[in-house]
Amino acid sequence: MAENRQYDHEYKVQAVRLAKEIGQAKAAKELGVPKNTMYGWVRAHRLGSLDLGAGSQTPQSAMTLNEELLRLRQQVKEQEKEIRRLKKENDFLEEASAFFAASRLKPAKTKE
Repeated sequence: MAENRQYDHEYKVQAVRLAKEIGQAKAAKELGVPKNTMYGWVRAHRLGSLDLGAGSQTPQSAMTLNEELLRLRQQVKEQEKEIRRLKKENDFLEEASAFFAASRLKPAKTKE
């Protein structure tokens, strides 16, 4: 029967660091951790959900401050554009709502 063992964050961090040095399969065998578990931790690190702490970025994977600033400025610009679009839609919906509310309040014309 499979054992459902919980590993603390520091253990996972050290395991991933070891896996980066000697390979995932070898690290899993050496630590007595299932290969799929080790692969999951390495994947979590690659996707950013398992932080290895300071010094874990390689020069190739790390962004320069300028690149990060440019990316953040672009993101702000896109979000401001989205905010403007949503405000226009909201204004339109308010006007439409007022129009339909007013038309419901008008008495219906009767034929004589």
